[in-house]
Amino acid sequence: MYDNLSNHSLRLREPQMKKIISLLLLSITVLTFAFSSPAFAADAAAGKKIFKANCASCHARGKNLVKASKNLKKETLEKYDMYSAEAIINQVTKGKGAMPAFGKKLKPEQIENVAAYVLEQADNGWKKK
Repeated sequence: MYDNLSNHSLRLREPQMKKIISLLLLSITVLTFAFSSPAFAADAAAGKKIFKANCASCHARGKNLVKASKNLKKETLEKYDMYSAEAIINQVTKGKGAMPAFGKKLKPEQIENVAAYVLEQADNGWKKK
């Protein structure tokens, strides 16, 4: 008898639990997008213009005219732990070695756009479009 009541009670709670779980998952999704990194919103097309004006003199088509081994190809970026928007943003902002810092010259949004462009190009092998 109690087994039947337990099963009946569980069946009554099942739709409520599904609603709760659905609301929980929806909340997690909304919060994830609300507090996600602004790098997701970066504009690679705008980054291309900024790159051409500020970076292409040393990094044309993903190369590095100062130190050839430190180019912007995907394999190289991965090798030096630079294959992420955060790493590129940090290097462009602060500079490193022969590379000057652009943190005072460019706005954070512009640097994010450059990072998006560099990653997009690295993924595409820096092919001309």
